[in-house]
Amino acid sequence: MKNIYQITKKVALACVGLIISSQIFAQSTGFEQTLKDVANKYEAVGLAVVIVKDGKPVYKHALGYKNLENKEPLTTDNLFRIASISKSFSATAIMQLVEQGKISLTDDFSDLVGFKIRNPKYPDTKITLEMVLSHRSSINDSNGYFELDVINPEKNPNWAKSYNDYKPGTDYEYCNLNFNMVGAVLERLSNVRFDNYIKQQILSPLGLNAGYCIDSLDRSRFATLYVKEEGTFKAQPSAYNPRSEEIRNYTMGVSTPVFSPTGGMKISANDLAKYMTMHMNYGQSGGIKIISKKSAKRMQKGLSAKEHYGLALLETDKLIPGEHMIGHTGSAYGLYSNMFFEPKKKFGFIVITNGCIPTQDSDDDIMLSKDVIRLLYSEFVKK
Repeated sequence: MKNIYQITKKVALACVGLIISSQIFAQSTGFEQTLKDVANKYEAVGLAVVIVKDGKPVYKHALGYKNLENKEPLTTDNLFRIASISKSFSATAIMQLVEQGKISLTDDFSDLVGFKIRNPKYPDTKITLEMVLSHRSSINDSNGYFELDVINPEKNPNWAKSYNDYKPGTDYEYCNLNFNMVGAVLERLSNVRFDNYIKQQILSPLGLNAGYCIDSLDRSRFATLYVKEEGTFKAQPSAYNPRSEEIRNYTMGVSTPVFSPTGGMKISANDLAKYMTMHMNYGQSGGIKIISKKSAKRMQKGLSAKEHYGLALLETDKLIPGEHMIGHTGSAYGLYSNMFFEPKKKFGFIVITNGCIPTQDSDDDIMLSKDVIRLLYSEFVKK
């Protein structure tokens, strides 16, 4: 009788599982048509989404094309250059060094980067590491950001142009140069090349097949990025320029922008969701600790009244009505990427497109991204 009971119980559980599975399939099938309609509205070349709920991925889907030339279908395992979400990897690495006592967020950034960092209008005001990480440094991108020399007084006679008129720490301006300098600081302190440090200390522990160095990755997995010009989507091959010559002649703490700490991470939607889950869990994932809970919360706490930007992560109540989200966006070469999560409720979204019509709303958000995230929330989280 015991065996019969056990068999009956197993059959019953299996039937329940089949019923639940069929319901999810039916739900996702109808939802995917709606998702496709939204993507078509903005002429998305391709769209990859992953939803994390209760700390685990509950839905992943890709539609459209990895590339238009060969009409290869996009998958959530294809690699994208995710642009400015990359900054959070740099900040995470810096927080590891803070925890080790090698640096402090209040350190003078001049001492860290190896040349004078001072706003000429406020020469007595120290620009701290925290100010640089939170875009409150008063530094701007007017001179560009692909070389550190643009802000070095010993290398560029027009270095002062790289500073705004306001006192450091009192206002906010998003600045890519900040994070290319942060990458150089990481090299100077660790004596490990930037891309290798991120690989060794963040990517490999989390089991992520990603990186900043093109030559270390499988190029067949790259999703081509597109910008629409004169009615046609045009590929942007420079997004994946390997910079091999510059790497061969690399100087630690100087050549760092070659890897673009500010925007050069190449990663799939699936792996970005795993990385996001680590931050959602305040620095840990699957028993692996990348940073402490204290450091994770410090990164997620907005410091600027204007943008509520923390240390390469920002707070927003505008993305989903009624929800307080943490995350970052990215945009470059036609790509638009989004990583947003709610650490207390343990849900989050990865949304990436490799090309679309970038219609913006009153908050300067890309409508495709916002519409997709709200759709994902309504279908998989709110219900």
